[in-house]
Amino acid sequence: MRDFFINALERVIGVLVVLMSIGVVIAAGGAMIGGVTTVDGTVVGGGIVPGLLVLLFGSLYVILMAGFMYLGLGIYQNTRRMAEKMDRMAQKGI
Repeated sequence: MRDFFINALERVIGVLVVLMSIGVVIAAGGAMIGGVTTVDGTVVGGGIVPGLLVLLFGSLYVILMAGFMYLGLGIYQNTRRMAEKMDRMAQKGI
């Protein structure tokens, strides 16, 4: 049962990474075409540079968060394998 939840968590993390990536692309597109209209009617903001900055920093955020989540799962998997190997070694008498 424990393996089911760990495998389900891995799938959920994969879905979250895809959704975060889609969100970054949408936010970058919004930053490129969007802007703020001031009181006197001029539009401030928007353009290529803000969109590229959102894309750059959003991508870095997604990479870092996905890396940390997968790192946690990797630590669990390595610990489980090491415990299994130590059990096999104890049974052999090594």
